[in-house]
Amino acid sequence: MSQKVRVLLPKAFPRRLREIPDPPEQLWIEGTMPPEEHKWLCVVGSRRYSPYGKEVCEKLIAGLSNKPVAIVSGLALGIDSIAHRAALESGLKCVVVPGSGISREVLYPVSNRRFADKIVDSGGCLISEFSPSFAATLWSFPQRNRIMAGLSDAVLVIEAEKKSGTLITARLASEYNRDVLAVPGSIFASSSEGPHLLTRLGATSVRNSEELLSALGFKSENTEKKNYDDCSPEEMEIIKLLKNPMERDALLSASKLPISKTNAVLSLLEIKGLISETMGEIHLA
Repeated sequence: MSQKVRVLLPKAFPRRLREIPDPPEQLWIEGTMPPEEHKWLCVVGSRRYSPYGKEVCEKLIAGLSNKPVAIVSGLALGIDSIAHRAALESGLKCVVVPGSGISREVLYPVSNRRFADKIVDSGGCLISEFSPSFAATLWSFPQRNRIMAGLSDAVLVIEAEKKSGTLITARLASEYNRDVLAVPGSIFASSSEGPHLLTRLGATSVRNSEELLSALGFKSENTEKKNYDDCSPEEMEIIKLLKNPMERDALLSASKLPISKTNAVLSLLEIKGLISETMGEIHLA
């Protein structure tokens, strides 16, 4: 291994993972965990991907370049591996959650063991609730899916059949109150059935990098400059505070206005289309 493996106890888990109802008792980790303030995006999809799925995955992740985003996936063959490779090419950090232990003697799949070294050497990490020498089993993959969903702010599904482990991850994400994003595909392809089902159930459809950035709470590079000329001094105070997205409680604490007044100002700004709330954070629209 390229770095020393260490154990994390629950109090040292990433904040998001501590929030789920069934967190692991401990985690084995190798490498460097991305900053907590980054957006952690779980990308999952079919092992039997199509050329369309590969291209979509690469282009969507390339559009996240230079953004504080970490890509979470399972290192599986198919969309998982494509997502990790696209992330490294775009300068993004990776969090790998395999269905096995993280020792190279058992890491699954065998063909990606050398790639796992590259991810760690590039500043990413491998995480598993299984002991380092644990060999993958049929039940360990769906069990680890809750960790992938729990670590992430959102789960992006790229190609999946109706009955697949990918949809298990999406279901868990929904149960954990994470955003579920789905890429539409051909109505004739069985690999599109999963994303289309998720969209009917309320998942956000993502067709390009701008929509993905918006879903993650980032301001689009092409967004027109907002006109704040008709904003009151109180509204401008809130706008200045929101140069960086903030959770509502943090914003209420940072504001010099009374809580009732701050809430009223937030409502007005939302009506004006100047702010929005995504994944528990308020940000400039």
